[in-house]
Amino acid sequence: MNMQKVKMIAQGRVQGVGFRWGVCSLALEIGGITGRVWNNDDGTVGILAQAESSSQMAKFIQEIRKGPTPFAHVTYLDVTLANFENYKDFKISN
Repeated sequence: MNMQKVKMIAQGRVQGVGFRWGVCSLALEIGGITGRVWNNDDGTVGILAQAESSSQMAKFIQEIRKGPTPFAHVTYLDVTLANFENYKDFKISN
């Protein structure tokens, strides 16, 4: 199966509001999504995500744009196709 792989950079109120935890929970909730999420020094959050299907990835991206936690507010989400190692889980990385 051909995995859908993307790199995302979320801007807005995305640090200090449980954003990374929310992204992990969202990946588990949707299912079939693995990857990593981390804070960047510039106040953005980076995400590497892979999904088994394009519909799973589309739902994941849509929910991140809405903000995965009540206090998060995404003002811009840059999504680009990416090529990275396969992950077996979804975790917060430093």
